[in-house]
Amino acid sequence: MKTAVVLLPGLNRDRDMIAALRTITGKKPVTVWQTETALPDVDLVVVPGGFSFGDYLRAGAIAARSPVMRAVADAAAKGVPVLGVCNGFQILCEAGLLPGALMRNAALRFVCREVKLEVVNARTRFSTAYEEGQIIRCPVAHHDGNYFADDATLKSLKDDGQIVFRYAEGTNPNGAIHDIAGIVNKAGNVLGMMPHPENLVEPEHGGTDGRGIFESLLGASTSVAA
Repeated sequence: MKTAVVLLPGLNRDRDMIAALRTITGKKPVTVWQTETALPDVDLVVVPGGFSFGDYLRAGAIAARSPVMRAVADAAAKGVPVLGVCNGFQILCEAGLLPGALMRNAALRFVCREVKLEVVNARTRFSTAYEEGQIIRCPVAHHDGNYFADDATLKSLKDDGQIVFRYAEGTNPNGAIHDIAGIVNKAGNVLGMMPHPENLVEPEHGGTDGRGIFESLLGASTSVAA
């Protein structure tokens, strides 16, 4: 599986994501800078976490208007899988690739801890390595992870199976509506999530619960190649 990681000023989780992808796929990802207007031919594009452009205006608002994000949108429209984690999720929402918005945490404080996630939909290309209803561990580190959408959008997300992960067992760290932690677009090839699966993929991390997302994509990529 060939992968690409988007680089933007202020992101600080790109190295973690690169390490995770290299560990799981056996190949170092291509990195794509913010000014690029085209992406290489890859099987996955990742927008990692951090604080792009210092979170000025709104988290992800400036990054969403970078030339590279127009290229990401074009790739997504062609069916290329796109994963946005933390700030990457915020950027995808600001770019219109995912519905809803990420607001300031309900407690108005930065949170950095481990949470539990329920796998709501195990049929997406990002979640087939899990069982539906499975509870997994995953770390979070964010200040603006409070997911919100209007009633019509929430109904659509639920009816169309677009909610992939929910915070479980009372571990919602930010006040996100309906405990939403990760969603996909209607086409199912763009996933945004606030928790950081790349930080729980090796035993040295204290667990491997995050591997399933990448292994699901790897399995899907292998199936397509076959």
